[in-house]
Amino acid sequence: MSKNSSKRVLILHGLSGSSYPHWQAYLAIDLIKEDFIVSFPELPNKNSPNLDEWKSFVKKELEHFKPNIVVCHSLANILWFHICEDLDINLDKLMLVAPVRNEELKEAKTFFPYPVSKNLRAKEIIMACSTNDPYMSLDEAIALQSRLNIGMKIMENAGHINPSAGFGKLDCALDWIKREEVCEENL
Repeated sequence: MSKNSSKRVLILHGLSGSSYPHWQAYLAIDLIKEDFIVSFPELPNKNSPNLDEWKSFVKKELEHFKPNIVVCHSLANILWFHICEDLDINLDKLMLVAPVRNEELKEAKTFFPYPVSKNLRAKEIIMACSTNDPYMSLDEAIALQSRLNIGMKIMENAGHINPSAGFGKLDCALDWIKREEVCEENL
């Protein structure tokens, strides 16, 4: 039995999902190859999501799956900010990738405005952002990271860190999850 076989990773996608060739799809496959137990559900109405539907779905998934690690991309970060205060959970790790600014998106109006919690329900937390994300400027990302008081990885010209920005695999995400002792400046 491998040391990873008891580690459970929940991967939460953003608006419109994260199917192949998104880095989250690669991450799910790579984690399974490394003997992690992975849940990568498709959230309801992914192209026109409703916060209450997503909250209900994810709370049930958390209760059923009992993850040690959660990986969020884009709108899933905002979902996490909304639900973490309601949770009785203490994750080992939480990865927040490419959060979006606190301004309404027409496709996901119910998610805004969003709270910024001081307790994100994880021992180790990292946020990854890009120098040219159209949904959150670097200054906005640094301000959010500062409010959250967490580690951050800044990626040069990575857009929204998705396939349209040229990202398939994101090996640094896998490396961070696999690392037993985390240096916050290393994602």
